[in-house]
Amino acid sequence: MISIRRWLLGWLIFGLAAASTIAGYAIFHTAREEASELFDYELRTVALSLPSNLQSALTAEQPSPDFAGIADDLIVIEIWDRTGTPVYHSLKAPLLERYDAGIRTVERDGYRWRIFGLQQRDRFVQVAQPFSVREDLARHLALRTLWPLWVVVPAMIALVLLVVARGLAPIRGLSRSLSTRSIDSLEPLRLDDNVPVEIRPLLEALNDLLERLNVASQAQRTFVADAAHELRSPLAALKLQLQAASRDGSLKAEGKTLERVEGRLNRVIHLVQQLLTLAREDASPATLMKPVSLRRLGEQAVGDFSLLAEAKRIDLGLECAAPSTPDDAYTVLAERNSLGVLLNNLIDNAIRHTPEGGKVDVILKRTLTDGVGFEVVDSGPGIPERELERVLDRFYRGESVQGQGSGLGLAIASRIAQRHQVKLTLRNNEGSNGLSASVMGL
Repeated sequence: MISIRRWLLGWLIFGLAAASTIAGYAIFHTAREEASELFDYELRTVALSLPSNLQSALTAEQPSPDFAGIADDLIVIEIWDRTGTPVYHSLKAPLLERYDAGIRTVERDGYRWRIFGLQQRDRFVQVAQPFSVREDLARHLALRTLWPLWVVVPAMIALVLLVVARGLAPIRGLSRSLSTRSIDSLEPLRLDDNVPVEIRPLLEALNDLLERLNVASQAQRTFVADAAHELRSPLAALKLQLQAASRDGSLKAEGKTLERVEGRLNRVIHLVQQLLTLAREDASPATLMKPVSLRRLGEQAVGDFSLLAEAKRIDLGLECAAPSTPDDAYTVLAERNSLGVLLNNLIDNAIRHTPEGGKVDVILKRTLTDGVGFEVVDSGPGIPERELERVLDRFYRGESVQGQGSGLGLAIASRIAQRHQVKLTLRNNEGSNGLSASVMGL
């Protein structure tokens, strides 16, 4: 995967390193040449500054090839008188033959020397220095000229890292803005003076795409809502006509034919009603949350489903988990109608899948970590673990599901939970049969 940041940093640091290497080599080479010229000047200066009354310093000691001890200043000084007789020689220094006046480079016994000769009125002075000494001194001086480069290069690399990070900050901000958006948020991104001109065309194209997606999504939701609304009325009229014809005897059928037709018609009416509810939830913008009594909402829901629960001999009840008081209303900030649909769908799903003689409890909870919420617990068969996540998808019905249903009840509940920025959690009861549907953090 191509990274603009790595690409920029790689080439910038590589270019800086290459330029620094070339500059360092040029500085080092120039410093060595200048140091060599300086040492040549030093040889000439030493030759000119020698006093005229130097006495002979010849010794019987043999010269040593170890140049680390040559004179105090690492220079060999030799003087001959007018007749060519040696009158002075540096102590412990190797003997060199006499060369003509001027400066030159010679090689003797495997060692290279830099020699300067000067003819004076009554003597000849020769000053020599081994190249190994000159190279060491020149290298030391050249390296000392490079220390600012060793300081500047890390500072430049740090500056490059900072500049690239600051330069790419708007892109990271755009990524964070998009990653934190809701899946249903298709509003255009805000363009202001802080947006760099380089990414403005990208943002404009993205806003155009978001606008087209919003139009297409709105058209789809409107179509589903209109279709569900248009189907609901004819289906209700058809059911009434079927019931009327059955009562007055104008419609006759054998056995349970009419009962099966009415059951299928009720199923279609329920499906259309759920489609209409789902379309409304999808089309609903973010609404202003208001204080809602979760306890009152639970009492109303339990009352509405009491007849359905009694028909299946199911024990349906409302409980308040400790700590609570008799007058605790469990007040939450929510959209009342949507929260009621969420609770009703969970209770309806629990009753439909709980066998006769079972139990369904609506439990109101309050915790320090998760806040206020509720849990619907049934004693049905539960859901296989591999299907716990998939049952929240639209129109999905598990392989072991019995009875009628459209596969939209839990999907609607999940959609409402997302709009309230809470999570709907499904889990099988531990140690007993049944399913627990929990909504916390309201």
